[in-house]
Amino acid sequence: MRKGHRHEAIDIREPEGTPVRAVVDGTIRKLFFSKSGGNTIYEFDRASVYCYYYAHLERYADGLYDGMPVSRGEVIGYVGSTGNASPAVPHLHLAIYLLEPQKRWWKGIPIDPYPILERTIKALRPGQ
Repeated sequence: MRKGHRHEAIDIREPEGTPVRAVVDGTIRKLFFSKSGGNTIYEFDRASVYCYYYAHLERYADGLYDGMPVSRGEVIGYVGSTGNASPAVPHLHLAIYLLEPQKRWWKGIPIDPYPILERTIKALRPGQ
């Protein structure tokens, strides 16, 4: 719980401007600015089973747009502190949601991102 609500993500603290990479091959479903998340990206995996939510971004990667296909490891944005994040603590707020049958980018069942992130890191660093 954080400030009275469930924190359904992990926060990855990195210096402002650190590149944020797509966790999976997929499609940018929605670029959105919200009061709490600031500059956000909603990415669906290729099968539209999961939604990956990236928040508090300083900015998006040049040329990023709704509906754009992206590859795992591709730079999609940059770590920041937009929205309700403290300017003193830039970080990536990353959540993963199991999409419901309606496939709404703003609604899903939160799942633990750690196993998926571990697989992604291993895939991006073969031999380690």
